[in-house]
This record gives sequence, C-alpha cells and structure tokens, in this order.
Amino acid sequence: MLELEWPLALLFLPLPVLVWYFIPATGTRQQAALRVPFMQDFESLNATFQKNRVNIWLNIALVICWLLLVLASARPLWVGEQIELPVSGRDLMLAVDLSGSMRVEDFRIKGQAVDRLTATKYVAQDFIRDREGDRLGLILFGRNAYLQTPLTFDLTTVSTLLMESEIGLAGRETAIGDAIGLAIKRLKDKKDGSRVLILLTDGANTAGEITPLKAAELAANHGLKIYTIGIGADEMIRESFFGKQRINPSQDLDEETLTAIAEKTDGQYFRARDTEELAEIYKILDKLEPVEVDTQTLRPEKSLYMWPLGIAFLLAMLIALFRLTGRGK
Repeated sequence: MLELEWPLALLFLPLPVLVWYFIPATGTRQQAALRVPFMQDFESLNATFQKNRVNIWLNIALVICWLLLVLASARPLWVGEQIELPVSGRDLMLAVDLSGSMRVEDFRIKGQAVDRLTATKYVAQDFIRDREGDRLGLILFGRNAYLQTPLTFDLTTVSTLLMESEIGLAGRETAIGDAIGLAIKRLKDKKDGSRVLILLTDGANTAGEITPLKAAELAANHGLKIYTIGIGADEMIRESFFGKQRINPSQDLDEETLTAIAEKTDGQYFRARDTEELAEIYKILDKLEPVEVDTQTLRPEKSLYMWPLGIAFLLAMLIALFRLTGRGK
C-alpha cells in the first residue's frame, strides 16, 4: 500500500493561498514588506483564464508543481506485505583445524582425491548457507586459535573467509583447548541454551595454553554445547619404494578426548571417514533443535519521492522556458 512517511508536510498545501491572501502583490500597496515572485499568477488567475490560454496552462502547471513538491516532501512510500524473518536465536561458532595434518589427501570429491581441508570447505558451504536466522562465527586454529569472523548474520562473509583459509595459516600444530577457550570467550555473554560450538579436527591436542578437557569443563559451566567431528579415513593406500602400502592416516586422531569433550557439554561426537559421512554429519547438525523466540516480521519499503520531485522539476523547467521566450506573461 501507499503511505506517507511525513504526512504533516501536507499542511503546507494551502501556503500559496495564505500568502496571496495576507501579503499584497508588488505595486498594490506602498512600502510592501515582502515581495513574492510570480504572485501575480495567483492574483489574476480568474482574469487570465478568459484572456490567455497559455497563461491559464502556466498557472495550472504552477499549481501542479506546488502539489508535487509538497507530496515529495511528505516522502511517499510503497509498503509491501509483511515478510516473516526466519530467526532461530542460535549463536553458533564453527572451529576448523588448519594444522599440517589437514593436508593428507584421504578424501574424494567427484572421484578426485582432495585434502581434508578442501573436503571440509566443500561440505561446509551448504551447512553455512542453511544457517539463515542464526548468528554464525568462524574460528580457525592450528598452533594458535584465531577469531576469523565474529558472530554475524552475514553468512556470505563467513563462507568466503572459510574458503580463503589455508593449511598452516594458524601454525602446523593443534591447539584444541585454545579453540574451545576462544569460543567460550565469544559466546559466554549470549543467550542461555542457544550457544553451540562445532569443532572439526583430524588430530590430537599438541599445543596451546589450556587442555581440551579443562576447556570443556569451562564450556559446560558457561552453558556452551560442543559437537566434535573427527575427520580422516581409517585406511589409505600409499605408493612407496617397496610398492603399495596400506596405512592408517588417522592414527593421531584422539577420539577419546573428542568424545569426552562432547559428553561434558551435552554435545555429541561424530566420525567422518569420507566426504559422504562428513556431509551426513552436517545434515544431522542442521537439524539441531532451535530455541523458541518471538517471530520477527519485516515490511519492505520502497521510497517514491523521486517521482513527484522529478515531475515538478520538469514542470518548473517548462514554465521557465515559456517565460524566457516571452510566450507566458
């Protein structure tokens, strides 16, 4: 529907009539206090209506021009139908391991071998896109933990920064405890019951100032729920001087600690041995029960003031053109 943002501006509509009534035109009274250009157009409107058709149309154009200017000043808006905003009320941090072991190519995407970080990026894109209504943040950790993106509704930025991350960017070791500690710091003041950390790693804690289990205890005290994901295949074939060898690329994965972290915080531990399992885990995480909050709605608005303002400007140009050419008096 059409609405006016400043409807009181319409009170200026009778202003020319009031000026014409209370202030004399130039030359009708001596020592006039105020001279108003073009007032003769309003004073002689009835007379010129019979004498000069051009001046009639000029006066009509003046009136229309004034009406359009007042309408533009009232800021007309086109207001659309109400749109319900998807708000779940969750504050969710995603912590991704960038240590050197993430370089192991034991995952496959469309038949092509890729490293663990590439597989994580590939699968996480859909998960991030489906977080509409959640505030999502990104932590990258290796030897140190860094807040790459604070909690935000801007999912595009989170996805872009994850895609731009590189193995070794935060160091080649793994500081799981520090990553949890950083998440606690960013989430501790948020709403109870809505704080979630999803931590993805392929190894064991080998660096940092706080142990993972101590960090998990602190997380539990602050109401932070942690879902841990252990990533890496159980077996892969590697070419060597002695031929093909079967090895376990995930022998350093500390599943016991990751499981304990999840249990201490009422979360859950998941094991992703290939891209399909990782995608399935993210689908499960996508169904996390959201916190009930009041529905928020939005009514889109489109400003229309430029249309009456533009038409008034064109009319003013035409009136000025007529007067300069002497066709209008």
